[in-house]
Amino acid sequence: MLSKPIWPIKATWPILALVAGIGLSACKILPTPSAQGVAGNASGFNPDKMVEEIWASKVIPYLQEKAGPFAEVHALAKTDQAAAGAKYGNAKKQANSPWTFAVRVEGKIVAANTQSRAATMDIDVDGDGKADARVQIGPAMRGTALRDSLDFVQFNDFTNQIDFAQFGKAFNAYADKTVLSKLPREALEGRTAKVLGAYTIEGGQDLPLVTPAEAEIGPKP
Repeated sequence: MLSKPIWPIKATWPILALVAGIGLSACKILPTPSAQGVAGNASGFNPDKMVEEIWASKVIPYLQEKAGPFAEVHALAKTDQAAAGAKYGNAKKQANSPWTFAVRVEGKIVAANTQSRAATMDIDVDGDGKADARVQIGPAMRGTALRDSLDFVQFNDFTNQIDFAQFGKAFNAYADKTVLSKLPREALEGRTAKVLGAYTIEGGQDLPLVTPAEAEIGPKP
């Protein structure tokens, strides 16, 4: 049997509660950054503004100088991607990234899908009546080919993967706002098209998918 009662131990409870309260009050709950808010985050990162600022002064001149005729670029890319990349692509790309090439696509529209938000037109560049390239005309567009074709844009220049991805999407959004949204959408088959843009070598796709930075569609035949 204990010689002294144990009830005085309860006197320590308020002290423990006080200590716990101090520990909790010293902690701050910080909000988790949202990828959706990256364009206006506290760091000032604004991918849409960044693209707008370099579009006319750097992006278009670079593509105009780097791009080759689609048939020529694609023929070389199918046999020697490294050689095609050195001439028409971004030689500073990450080693594990696919090659992306700057191209000019000129020819006749042989098919078009304008019912989807991811609208496209198929272009015959060699006159055989068959599509050689598929051109995205938005507003929704896959991939980041425009960003990836530029040798002055590198992943290591960005804080994180989210910022880099948002910057890639901003190119597509700007192309749609300034160029693609102004293109006709009706009766495209049979018209001529001229496109300056980029595409990425990917496996499993029916046609090379070109993302335009400039695009023109001729009158109805």
